[in-house]
Amino acid sequence: MFDLTLDGAVARLRLDRPEARNAVPAGAWALLADRCGEAAGSGAHLLILSGTREAFCAGADLADFHGFTTDAAGTTAFRRMMRTGLDALRDLPMATIAVIEGPCFGAGVALAMACDIRVAGEGARFAITPAKFGISYPQEDVARLVALVGPGQASRLLLGAGTLDSAEAARIGLVELAVVEVAAAVDELAGAILANSAESIAVLKRAIRLAAEGSTRDDGQDRSFDSMFASAGFRDRLAALRPRR
Repeated sequence: MFDLTLDGAVARLRLDRPEARNAVPAGAWALLADRCGEAAGSGAHLLILSGTREAFCAGADLADFHGFTTDAAGTTAFRRMMRTGLDALRDLPMATIAVIEGPCFGAGVALAMACDIRVAGEGARFAITPAKFGISYPQEDVARLVALVGPGQASRLLLGAGTLDSAEAARIGLVELAVVEVAAAVDELAGAILANSAESIAVLKRAIRLAAEGSTRDDGQDRSFDSMFASAGFRDRLAALRPRR
């Protein structure tokens, strides 16, 4: 379901269940957490999450939902497993890019939102449809959605349960880039990220997350800011910028 390949500084995590448009079975969320742990320990500086050209992710596997109608404990376990996987993706110290082609629905949107940057191809489509099924969406994912698009657009997506194309998703802030040539755009973005300090990226990622959660000050971020000026990495990069005589 989640296939991880490592290529130097880049980790590639691919949803690979084409027969179900990459819908995620309940048990696979723990595998996502494991794959993120492997990526974090690999030395990679960037993770690229993708599906196939036909589908990014159709959401959670509806085949699991029939059992939840009579199993409250199973529903709770499913929610917690999904949270473990998504939080592992969110908490990676490296930069993460979601590459979205084809349908990106329900839990697929939650997967994309757990990444730092989202790049959508022309054929990408987005929808969050729990209201059509008479259920809700995990609160953590609603919070991420509101942080990205604001409460009004979040209401439009959740309450209306309509489908957006890539251009509209970019307009409201659900994705950062809507492009025709996906591979070229991702390569350019990846190159820019990889040229930067991995330590800086880890600290800045935490700063962005704290800001999105409403924090304007943080002692840990202050300590990181102060200490990084004394790092060898900063000295080396500063020296490289000095004009040569």
